[in-house]
Amino acid sequence: MFGALVAGLGSSLGSRGAAADPTPTLSIGYVHWQHQVDTISLVFQPAADNGRAGAEVGVADNNTTGRFLQQNFVLETVEVSTGQDPVPALEGLLAKGIRLVVTDLPAAGVLRMADAGASHGVVLFNAEAPDDALREQQCRANLIHTAPSNAMLADALAQYLIWKRWSRWFLVSGMQPDDLLLAEAYRNAAKVFGARIVADRQYKGRAGSRETDSGLIELQQQLPVFTQNAPDYDVLVCADRHDVFAGYLPYRTWDARPVVGSAGLMPTSWDPNSTEFGGKQMQDRFMAYAHRLMTPTDMNAWVAVRMIGTAASYVQSLDVDKIMTYMRGDQFQLGAYRGLSLSIRSWNGQVRQAILLSDSGRTVVSMSPQPGFLHQYTVLDTLGTDRPESACKLPAAGKT
Repeated sequence: MFGALVAGLGSSLGSRGAAADPTPTLSIGYVHWQHQVDTISLVFQPAADNGRAGAEVGVADNNTTGRFLQQNFVLETVEVSTGQDPVPALEGLLAKGIRLVVTDLPAAGVLRMADAGASHGVVLFNAEAPDDALREQQCRANLIHTAPSNAMLADALAQYLIWKRWSRWFLVSGMQPDDLLLAEAYRNAAKVFGARIVADRQYKGRAGSRETDSGLIELQQQLPVFTQNAPDYDVLVCADRHDVFAGYLPYRTWDARPVVGSAGLMPTSWDPNSTEFGGKQMQDRFMAYAHRLMTPTDMNAWVAVRMIGTAASYVQSLDVDKIMTYMRGDQFQLGAYRGLSLSIRSWNGQVRQAILLSDSGRTVVSMSPQPGFLHQYTVLDTLGTDRPESACKLPAAGKT
């Protein structure tokens, strides 16, 4: 089916706007997951354009530079709902000659699209799924991960906890598969950085309901008992990817201890309170466009689009193959308002990046890599799976 769709397409340039504007145009696809997210906080409910808005701001930023280079960028968005096969969405983009596609789908959808588009030169930018398997056992040569992996997030938090000398961890995880994967990343981080997990429990209780009069009372009784009788620990590390119960843990543990991970102090690719390295300028620009605060998914999508625009400006071409060759090379760097420049790990397609440590969206407490954690190539490779330990060996593994 794909063969019929791409037959006769001699160019990777998008056709939208080509007749009206002689400026060469590159269309970037965005497969946007439309789904409802139930979070504990009513304040931090994800917007309907979560992720997509970041990509749209990225296109505007590309065009700010592109107008001087006779380059134009547009975003073609396709919506996919929960349970819907994303491959037809990819087919529609391919029919328009689009080979660079950003998505915020979960891991299964990312793999479906990567495999479906591989033989047709599609490069997929994963802006949401943190699953380490996507970068390791199930890695694909046409996948670039702007979303940090579970391992990167866990390592970033672990470095700070070790820097604080909080080395005794009480690990609590949820029951969902995503929770178990994140909990395993924290176990691995403890081994790498010398922490000790003194207790490891799974939360199987039912979280309280915000719509009942007795919800808070139930939690106030339930959670202290759940965390009771743990060996002496410095910090409770929580793995709850879907925000089922983690937000209820601070101030309700039996012992007076800080909560980190999925609540309390949280590792993230972006926080709207980040003002260093031009972060306020980024947030102001995003707010002016989207009329809301920028989320980590927005940032990951923005990074994907800006990587494309930055590479295109350097090679002075909108040819997809030239763009990707430069982007994967040793010379490519992108500033992303976190100090250290971003680049791609050639062995698994993961984008190197600093990780912010946020106090549940109120302040930025720190940023990892932490001082004193060294690496022979770049300190950013102290976060996540490094080349020697990686199960993924892509063809370009000879590069950094």
